[in-house]
Amino acid sequence: MAANASTSSATLPARGKEADPRRHVEEVEVSGHIIDSLILPKVLDVITSYGGTFQIKQMSVGQFRHDPSYALVEVEAPDEKILHEILAQIADHGAIPTTTADCRLVEADMDGAFPEGFYSTTNQRTEVRIEGQWLEVDDQEMDCGVIFDRATGRPRCIAMTDVRRGQPLVVGHAGVRVFPQQRSTGGHEKFEFMSSTVSTEKPKGAAIREIAAELVRTRREGGKTLVVGGPAIVHTGSGEHLCRLIREGYVNKLFAGNALATHDIEQCLFGTSLGVHLECGTVTEAGHEHHLRAINTIRRLGGIRRAVQAGVLTRGIMYECVKNNVDFILAGSIRDDGPLPEVVTDVLEAQRQMRAAIRDVSFCLMIATTLHSIAVGNLLPAWVKVVCVDINPSTVIKLNDRGSFQTVGLVTDVEPFLRVMVQEIEALAGKE
Repeated sequence: MAANASTSSATLPARGKEADPRRHVEEVEVSGHIIDSLILPKVLDVITSYGGTFQIKQMSVGQFRHDPSYALVEVEAPDEKILHEILAQIADHGAIPTTTADCRLVEADMDGAFPEGFYSTTNQRTEVRIEGQWLEVDDQEMDCGVIFDRATGRPRCIAMTDVRRGQPLVVGHAGVRVFPQQRSTGGHEKFEFMSSTVSTEKPKGAAIREIAAELVRTRREGGKTLVVGGPAIVHTGSGEHLCRLIREGYVNKLFAGNALATHDIEQCLFGTSLGVHLECGTVTEAGHEHHLRAINTIRRLGGIRRAVQAGVLTRGIMYECVKNNVDFILAGSIRDDGPLPEVVTDVLEAQRQMRAAIRDVSFCLMIATTLHSIAVGNLLPAWVKVVCVDINPSTVIKLNDRGSFQTVGLVTDVEPFLRVMVQEIEALAGKE
């Protein structure tokens, strides 16, 4: 790959690759913003940490902000097994062998399991080479396999539980290339407060202003915003703020559990959440029964939508979702009371429904829920912007540890966050 006029090139002397047939060597290419995004250092670190060595045989460094860089790296390992391990690891950082070959397809030998040696996906853009042509993998998601759909002629990610015997799946790393998310080259490709992923000392006002601007921008550009919410939204008395966002078109989808919907409905029917009056903070007598009575009322009516149609449910988050055609998925857990009729109690079915619903999402706002945030984070591709707001910084840390590295976090209580964000959105709307 030759450098253009805006790059500087340096070619390092190469060792004779054919000199010793016992050497276990492979050349790989890495391109893009590989220096300022620290992709090249990560690749070299993986090589040495697995016991290999490297030689940079050619390198072109971009001189300007938009110029890509390029490196041709020779990887050597003590044996063939270690070499394959290194190539598998650095492939996730976009290191592509120069000796291209088609990916290897192996038919599944049983339902619900991948063939041995299957390619395990990341959440980053991926292509596979089939019949000499590189094809982008559809429905990108981490911790899946890649199936080649013969009917459509397209590769796509598939969950392990959805595999059926006879389906052709990609095995190994040959013929697979990954395009890591790289640093922004300007514009609104990142939030201005993204200098660190999570911090209790981050300036809250500036951060909330950026999130509000992203919500406004997403709506204006016709994107879809997903809110993943926990019951603390209701417990803290901030449900009305979320209701306003739904009414004004800033929320297109809602993922939650039985608890958020239950306590939202309890608040509508009894004015309490977990038996506590939200307006005065007092505990009402027998208030611990209210959530169960709320569930029972909805179950007797046949569901949340029917409760709205019957005029029983007249306000709240779930009411606004129904009235404003905001899709919602309520995924259950083993601790749920009831649950509400709309709650999906089969976790695999809940995964399938969420997986289908996130395909057109461009921005995701996670608020005060650890388990649902991590679950949704696992489903989202790396190019979807994610903001996680929680009083507990470990929620964002866990998201990053699980691979949702695009997540940025704000450590704060949910009520002041939503209240200020609504105010910021109103201020931005007034300027348009």
